[in-house]
Amino acid sequence: MSVAVATGLYASPTRIPNNTPGFIRRATDLGAVDPSTVMSVTVWLKLHHEDRLDALVHGQYRKGSPTYHHWITQAQFNANYGPTSQEVNSVQNFLTAHRLTILAVAENNMYIKVEGTVDTIQRAFHVQIDNYNFKGNTYRSNKADPSADNPAGGNIAAITGMDDLGFRPAFVQPAGPDGGPFPAIPLGQRRPGGVFFEGPLAFPTAPETHAFVGGGNTATYTGNRYGSPISVGGVLTLGNPSFVGHWPPQGYSPAEVQTAYGLGAVYGAGYDGTGETIVITDAFGSSTIAEDAALFSSVYGLPPVNLTIVRAPGLPHNPHGPSIGWDGETTLDVEWAHAIAPGASIVLVLATDRASLDEAINYAVVHHLGNTISNSWSTVEGLLNPGQFNRDNRILQMAAAQGIDVNFASGDFGDESPEVGFVSVDFPDSSPYATGVGGTSLALNSDGTINFQTGWGTNLTRIADISPSGGTILDDNPPVIPPLKTLGDPSFDPNIFLGFQFGAGGGESGVFAQPSFQNGFVPPGNRMVPDIAWLADPFTGVEIIQTIGGSPSLGVIGGTSLATPMFSALMAIAAQKNGHVGLGQAAALVYGLGGGAITDIVPKDGTPNNVTGTVTGNVNTSFSADFLAGPLGNTTTYYSALYNSPFSTRWFVITFGTDTSLTTGPGWDNVTGVGTPNGLAFINAIVP
Repeated sequence: MSVAVATGLYASPTRIPNNTPGFIRRATDLGAVDPSTVMSVTVWLKLHHEDRLDALVHGQYRKGSPTYHHWITQAQFNANYGPTSQEVNSVQNFLTAHRLTILAVAENNMYIKVEGTVDTIQRAFHVQIDNYNFKGNTYRSNKADPSADNPAGGNIAAITGMDDLGFRPAFVQPAGPDGGPFPAIPLGQRRPGGVFFEGPLAFPTAPETHAFVGGGNTATYTGNRYGSPISVGGVLTLGNPSFVGHWPPQGYSPAEVQTAYGLGAVYGAGYDGTGETIVITDAFGSSTIAEDAALFSSVYGLPPVNLTIVRAPGLPHNPHGPSIGWDGETTLDVEWAHAIAPGASIVLVLATDRASLDEAINYAVVHHLGNTISNSWSTVEGLLNPGQFNRDNRILQMAAAQGIDVNFASGDFGDESPEVGFVSVDFPDSSPYATGVGGTSLALNSDGTINFQTGWGTNLTRIADISPSGGTILDDNPPVIPPLKTLGDPSFDPNIFLGFQFGAGGGESGVFAQPSFQNGFVPPGNRMVPDIAWLADPFTGVEIIQTIGGSPSLGVIGGTSLATPMFSALMAIAAQKNGHVGLGQAAALVYGLGGGAITDIVPKDGTPNNVTGTVTGNVNTSFSADFLAGPLGNTTTYYSALYNSPFSTRWFVITFGTDTSLTTGPGWDNVTGVGTPNGLAFINAIVP
C-alpha cells in the first residue's frame, strides 16, 4: 500500500531531476517500505561556476597549457566553486523543519547527511519509497525523482541514499563449480620462505593426455595443463600438510610479484613510497586489519606497515553491509598496497555503509590525506542513480584539480551481462575524472620472470566427475558426457556455476563522453575503460593473511581489487620521485607512454595445445578446442588447459583470456587498457 506524500511547506517545490536509480526499471516493485523504518540520506548541494571548473581542469591536464599541472588548493576550490555557508544554512533549515536529524555536514559544504523515518523522508522530498526485488535481492528505492521546497530546493543538486543498492567490492576468490571459495588454511601450514602456494610451476610446459572411463565410455582429453597434481604417491595433497604449497590454484607472494613486474629496479633506485601516503577507501573495514597487516609484513619480510584508520562521520542504516565481504576487501587492499610500496604510509578511510563510499573520498580529498586514493569497488553503471554520477564526478574533479590521483577497479564480471542481463561498464571507474584499472592473468617462469600475461577472463567446462577413490588414483574420475559448460545445457544444475566465471570489466560508458586524453588511442565513442591493468585473475592470484574464526589464516584472492591497490601504490612511488608533489589523474598520463613503460597485453594463444577430446564406447564423438573453451563471445585467441580441482577431484577445461564479449588485443583494449606498468621504465616515463 502506498504512503500518502504531503505537499510540504511551500506551494512550488523544486524537482531534483535525474535522481531515480536505473535498476528499478528492471526490478519487481514489492510495495511500500515500512514507514517507521529509519534511514539516512545525503543531500548534495550545487557547486558554483561549474563551467569555469571544467575549463580549469581541462587546462590542468592539457600539455602546453599555461596551467598544465598547476594544482589549486582545497581552500581555493571552496572559495571559487563550493557551496556557501548561507546555502548550507538554507538547506539545513529546510531539513530540520521537516523533522530530519543532521548527522554530518561536509567540511567543504558539499553535502548534508541526515536521518529520519521513511515516512518523514517521503514527506520532506515528496516521493514514494518502495522495496524492489532485483536479481533475487531486495533493495529499497524512490519510485520517481524527489523534490524539495524552495528556497532550499534551488540549492540541492542530488539526493542519494533513498536507494540502498550501493557499491560492491571488486575482489573474487578462485571459487569453482565444486562449491565455495578455496578454503583458507591455518597459517602454520607453509613452506619455508613464506611461499605457501604454487607459483611458477602452475603451468607445466608439456601437454598432457588423460583418459576417463565410466558408463560404457572412455573420454580422452589432450592439451595444456594448469596446476600441479592433487595427489602425489597415492596421497591427496588437499589435507596432507606435507604437500601444502603444491595445491592448485596458485597464489603468488609479494616477492614473486615484485620480481615479475621489475620492481627490484625501482627499489634499487631508491623509490619505495617513502614519504608518501596511499589512501584506501572501504566500507565497514576489518576489525583485525592492523594485526593481519603486521603479520603479513612479518611473514613476507616487508617493513612494518604504518597504518592509520579514519572513520567517516555519519550513521549507517543499510541492511546490505558487512555480509558481502568488506573485511576480505580491506585485507587485500592494505596488504597489497604495502607489498608494492613498502615504504609508504597507508590511511584507511572507512565509510559508514557501502552507499557512502563517495563521502569517504570527499573526506580524503578535503584533508589531502595523500597524493593517490585507491578504491577497489564499483557498481554497474546502468543500475545507479544518475544523481550519483554528477556528484561523484564533482568530487573526482575536485581531486583532479588538486593533483590527486583517484583509481577504481573496473569490475570482475566482464561486460556485466552474466550478472545483470545487459552489457554495461562499471562506475565510478567510467568517470572521465577517474582512472579505471583492469586485470590480467599471469604465468611465471621458474626464475620468477613472466612466461605470459593475457587479459583476465576465465571459463570452466566440467569433463570428469568426482573420483571414487578420492583422487588417490590418477584419472579414475568417470567422464561427463556431454561436458557441462553453459547455462543452456539441458543437464545443467542451477546450483552449479559453470561457463564464464569472472573477468575484468570494461567497454564503453553509456553516460560519459570520451575525455580528450583518450583521443586517438581508443575507438571513437564515449569514455572507454579500463585505462591500465595489473594482475587480477584469482586462478593466478596472490596470498593474503586474514583472521578467520579468531585464527590467522592464509587465502588466495584476486580481482581488479588486487590490481587497483597495486597500481595506486606504484603511483605513490611515482609521486615520491616527483618530489612528493601529486601527479594528478593517472589516466591522463598513461596513454602514449614510450620507453618500454607499458607492456602491451596481447592474447595468449594456446594453439596447438588447447584442450581437445574424444569419446568412444556407447557414445562416439569428438570435442573441439572452441567447444570445450566456450562461451567465447568475441574471443578467437585464448589459452585452455586441463585442471584437476582440489575442491572435489573433478576435472575441468579452464580457459584464460575469455572475458564475455570483451577481448584482449594489441594497443588499447577493453580488458587491459593500454597494458601493465613496467617497473622503473614506467616510473621514469611518468616522472622524467
